[in-house]
Amino acid sequence: MKLRRYLFLLKGRSILSLTLGIISAIASISPVFAAPPRNRDSAETCDILVAGGGLAGAATAYEGLLAGRTVCLTEITDWVGGQISSQGTSALDERETQRSLLFYPRGYLELRRRIGEHYGRLNPGGCWVSYSCFMPYDGHKILFNILQDAAKKGKGTLKWFPNTVIKELAITPAVAGNTVGGQQIKSAIAIQHKPAANTPPINTETLSQTIEDAYRYENSPRFNKTIIEFIPKPSNQSSSKPRPADWYVVDATETGELIGLADVPYRLGIDPRSPLEPSSPSPTGDAYCTQGFTYTFAMQATKEPQPHQAPSFYQQYAPYYSYELQRLASFPLVFTYRQIRSMRPDQKRPSDPKQFPIYPGDISMQNWTWGNDYRPGSAQDNLIYSREQLQESGQLQSGGWMGGLRTETLRRGEENAQGFFYWLVTGTTDSQLGEGVKKPNPNNRFLSGLDSPMGTVHGLSKYPYMREGRRIIGRPSFNQPQGFTVWEVDMSRTDFKTDFYRQNLSEEEYRNLWLVVGGLNAPALAVGSQSVEDTKSRSRATIYPDSVGIGHYAIDFHPCMTNSPPEAPGNTEREGTRKAQGQAYPFQIPLRAMIPQKIDNMLVAGKSIAVSHTAAAAYRVHSFEWSAGAAAGVTAAFSLEKGIIPYELVDELPSREPNLEVLQLRLQQNKNPIAFPGTSIFNSSWQNWK
Repeated sequence: MKLRRYLFLLKGRSILSLTLGIISAIASISPVFAAPPRNRDSAETCDILVAGGGLAGAATAYEGLLAGRTVCLTEITDWVGGQISSQGTSALDERETQRSLLFYPRGYLELRRRIGEHYGRLNPGGCWVSYSCFMPYDGHKILFNILQDAAKKGKGTLKWFPNTVIKELAITPAVAGNTVGGQQIKSAIAIQHKPAANTPPINTETLSQTIEDAYRYENSPRFNKTIIEFIPKPSNQSSSKPRPADWYVVDATETGELIGLADVPYRLGIDPRSPLEPSSPSPTGDAYCTQGFTYTFAMQATKEPQPHQAPSFYQQYAPYYSYELQRLASFPLVFTYRQIRSMRPDQKRPSDPKQFPIYPGDISMQNWTWGNDYRPGSAQDNLIYSREQLQESGQLQSGGWMGGLRTETLRRGEENAQGFFYWLVTGTTDSQLGEGVKKPNPNNRFLSGLDSPMGTVHGLSKYPYMREGRRIIGRPSFNQPQGFTVWEVDMSRTDFKTDFYRQNLSEEEYRNLWLVVGGLNAPALAVGSQSVEDTKSRSRATIYPDSVGIGHYAIDFHPCMTNSPPEAPGNTEREGTRKAQGQAYPFQIPLRAMIPQKIDNMLVAGKSIAVSHTAAAAYRVHSFEWSAGAAAGVTAAFSLEKGIIPYELVDELPSREPNLEVLQLRLQQNKNPIAFPGTSIFNSSWQNWK
């Protein structure tokens, strides 16, 4: 069955004039000529189709299964868990107060409990960045068992599709007069790949070597392909009234793949400076400057020095590597930062990580900003293609989708990570701190092989740790007519009275900024009875009437570099990109941030919800991803049960939404918090949350 993909124009979206440099870069992107699809090999029915098996996708599946639904879960790798497994960042990012209260969604608490049960302790690695650092391969095993148990408990059905990518979506035509919704995904075509006969197993080659093959329909010398069509599960309810949606499709991918493929409105990279995003380093925005991505790896301390051979490409990347800051210039500090196995977990350590002992057999996972982070920031080398680049390369044509990433940049990221290990064990020059700081550390070996922590022959993570992807623009809202977004001012603790904001915003913009962050003091400013100078900032995040989840983390940037390529000698971080970095208040996940424009039966979970570049720097860690995924799973199951579409839960805000209240009650009854304890416009104690 050959699918026809319906394309639509995004009303009201302007195409900015491109500079000659960007035009040149786009022209260098080779168009995609994909072979026409074969007939499908199988059809799979689902109540909920989840694209992406990371923490957000797993949480969506978990709640859908507990609700008794049939969940199809696709994942480009063969591990579920994303950050805690295939991306190798198996060190839970948590904030002190939330952790002390154990105020998390039920599935995330179950994950933490089972990690502790599996190892006999929550932190088997003894790392100091987190209360829990563990082996990535165990992250997959533990989480997959949790999903299987959820299916049994809820009488749901889990259909797991590893090594599978979504290639095409069948989308109904736009509805005349409906500029915000009305379309639906009717089916999805996916490609699952397995090793061809007499070829090495999956995870022998790096992602850059296999990703383009994975998105092609035809078999190859490397892979045999199975073409799967996902379609809604037939309803078992006898009713003459048609259901508004037969199923729900959730984009929980790491880069917002379905967002790009479905061509719904979204943002990428830095947002323009405005009263809502006042710390932005760019007045106009920059789609190519996204946060850096990281191929993690594991290294093991040894008793004897090991032989180390420089990679052929090492000198290209050597000018980049650094401990970054003098206070961080310590190999023991870097090694134990994300240590995932400790040979002496019960031994008491000194208070200073620089003095932590390292024993033969100890294993460290590496994720370091001026190390294996790869941080492109130009139209010549950006990893995630913009809409214009997708269009130019043919990926928005029927059958042309190839994942939306630049393969060459993936390859460079892989090389950069491999070179970082060599620098750690042999390097003597620090790019930021100069000579005399970096010492060789030869008593370490790079761990590789299918039985290694990363589960790959090459030793790198199966997929890079992604900090930022495409971010949807929500539907027009009562106070955001251009489309709903969670902005910097909605959660940042920044002091907006410093000179930067007065100098870079107009007088009217500066006043509008304070009308947002003034909280209970804003009405007096609005009517002119109080000046900006006399207006005190609120001490909390925005409270949303449609909150369906929670999160708390600092605004943490790994910004793009100034010049291309990122590893160029003397390169610096893009000026001003860390301006917004700092503490954030405990924040909420509004349902409006998970509902894309145009498509009614699609939800977005994880890092691709409607948040700004600055907000995304906090809305990206482990427990947030789980909370957003749990909200997506419960919302999808609830919408099927009630015969409504998610947008109908929020379309009358700020008026009362009875069905929204029922959904929120269900989330809370299921122990998925939607607000932190004491959340109120009158509560001014949030500064104490660490």
